[in-house]
Amino acid sequence: MITEKLQNAINEQITAEMWSANMYLAMSFYMEKEGYCGMAHWLKKQWAEENEHACALADYVIRRGGKAKVDKLDVVPNDFGTPLEVFEQVYKHECRVSEMIDKLVDVAAAEKDKATQDFLWGFVREQVEEEATAAGIVDMIKKAGATGIFFVDVKLGER
Repeated sequence: MITEKLQNAINEQITAEMWSANMYLAMSFYMEKEGYCGMAHWLKKQWAEENEHACALADYVIRRGGKAKVDKLDVVPNDFGTPLEVFEQVYKHECRVSEMIDKLVDVAAAEKDKATQDFLWGFVREQVEEEATAAGIVDMIKKAGATGIFFVDVKLGER
């Protein structure tokens, strides 16, 4: 059985993952409008991944005898700036998600729930990858400059 405190903390993360999904979808729409179809595609893949994370968390809560829920989602922004600014926001956001996951692991540890800690370590490992990927895209965009941005766009469309 999962404790109520841990259930509530995971449900907050479910809501955060759904907000993240909405943000990535909004970014995708924005980049598509700006003519960066490859970046839009990459961001849409992120949207799907965040939905998967929310569902995995919900499934886990349910398997442990708890009640999974999505709370009210705040509105996401709809204007994001240049491709560099978009992916700098992606990187910053993934760093925030890493902090949230770390705090969730801390709650599981405080509740002495080793099964949940084990489950959440998968998310911790994934966040290392997410931060590195986002940082790599930021670096690629910086190195590409104005003339190489469409190369980056094509590359991201291969995801």
